[in-house]
Amino acid sequence: MKGLMMHRPLKIADLITFAAENYPSGEIVSVRTEGDIHRTTYRETAKRVAQLAHGLKKIGVQEGDRVATLAWNGYRHFELYYGISGIGAVCHTINPRLSAEQMIYIVNHAEDRLLFVDLTFVPIIEKLREHLPAELRVVVMTDRAHMPQTSLADVLCYEEILEGEPEDIVWPDFPEDQAAGLCYTSGTTGHPKGTLYTHRSTVLHAFNMCVTIPKTLCEGTRILPVVPLFHVNAWGLPYGAPLSGASLIFPGGALDGKSIFALMDQEKVFSAWGVPTVWLGLMNEITQRGRLPDGFGDVVVGGSAAPRSLIEAFEAKGVNVCHAWGMTEMSPLGTQCNLPPELKKLPFDERLDRKQSQGRRVFGVEMKIVDDEGNKLANDGKASGHLYVRGNTVTSGYFENPEASKTVFDEDGWFCTGDVAAIDPDGFLKITDRSKDLIKSGGEWISSLDLENIVMSHPGVASCAVIAVPDPKWDERPFLIVQAKGDAQPQKEELIDLLAERVAKWQLPDEVVFVDALPLTATGKVSKLTLRKTYAEGNE
Repeated sequence: MKGLMMHRPLKIADLITFAAENYPSGEIVSVRTEGDIHRTTYRETAKRVAQLAHGLKKIGVQEGDRVATLAWNGYRHFELYYGISGIGAVCHTINPRLSAEQMIYIVNHAEDRLLFVDLTFVPIIEKLREHLPAELRVVVMTDRAHMPQTSLADVLCYEEILEGEPEDIVWPDFPEDQAAGLCYTSGTTGHPKGTLYTHRSTVLHAFNMCVTIPKTLCEGTRILPVVPLFHVNAWGLPYGAPLSGASLIFPGGALDGKSIFALMDQEKVFSAWGVPTVWLGLMNEITQRGRLPDGFGDVVVGGSAAPRSLIEAFEAKGVNVCHAWGMTEMSPLGTQCNLPPELKKLPFDERLDRKQSQGRRVFGVEMKIVDDEGNKLANDGKASGHLYVRGNTVTSGYFENPEASKTVFDEDGWFCTGDVAAIDPDGFLKITDRSKDLIKSGGEWISSLDLENIVMSHPGVASCAVIAVPDPKWDERPFLIVQAKGDAQPQKEELIDLLAERVAKWQLPDEVVFVDALPLTATGKVSKLTLRKTYAEGNE
């Protein structure tokens, strides 16, 4: 028997409408590509989003059209999130750090009709233009006074699209499973694959975030998304922050430790979200200045595993570290590691042990681990297996890519994450490695993450990576690549001795090399694919 309740479709535009009515003075502060700082509120933003929506329809954008963005974190990019999806089109965020080949593939595969670009990225599109769809129109995200000289034909100006349009709108109704956003994986193997979000999945993800991280996502909190808007919806912050009344401080393109510290200090940011490489730079700046940015008390770390030494450095200074895990295919949040009250009472080292895990699942995400034959394993904290997930915010298939979709779901519809993990009786997830990053030596598995976390505890190490290299006797052996911190390079023997205190002798790397910098992927992670190409055949 069905219940007797109204059914209204969940729509993304309702989030900004809600914020404008309930948190009208909530702020959006942006470091602009024009060089200044822009300030606005949710109330004013809702008006500009309405103008943008009217303007998009006037230039021919229709339901289902893919509208791309190539932009930093800022208020105009935020407006596009709502204006595009609000009229039933699809907001396709593109990572500017992708290779030219990948970017060309993505724009053509998505069949983008319109491309919004920040001033910084106009030269990129000029170089690629002949390889992009002929009918693609380009909009530069600035005002007329800052429009650049460009070889691009028929370029539109962002502010002129809004100019003169009404500041209110009746948002159209459409089914809640209408496509709303499109984000491609960085394509470490083969072509990038697209995840196509719906209004329903996006709104539910925002609800899940606010329920799961209520002390951060709440009215009056000031949050700095260092994680880019082009990287999985900035982990959902453009939706969760307006829903909860939190203010957003957008850093633009300056993501070095010194710039981030200065902005956080000036704007009294409480919580900052981003990948470990960014926080290593911020911690160096904090150490040099001998203090935290004013108001700073919380950091969310995701994208790749946070080194224990980084978690310890923040926690020792009184900054709560929330280790989180997720994927593009999951909208992206899957777990978070804020500790419950009973675990906050543990001794410091034991708290760090817990915080080094990826934490407990968010509401709406189910998890299981299975062995190589697909048999479910116990959540006892000991068994380690392939991690599968399902839920209303998890993809059901890749956009226009049935072949890739076939390979990632089991017979019950669970999505294979590609991670190897354990789950303890309290529900804490511990990622032990990516399936492709495990090292099989003499028939035994070695976790590259375990070795990396130990090496990162050395004060002279800025970053490191462990990869597998072929070995005629053992099949594979671990190979350690290290980026030293400053001029004081550790001795190889120091690092091997440090590892020998924690792991078995057969797990120790056979080789250690030092590099000036480790290669990064388009999302700021260490690129093990690049390292394998460099070192797998001894081309060091």
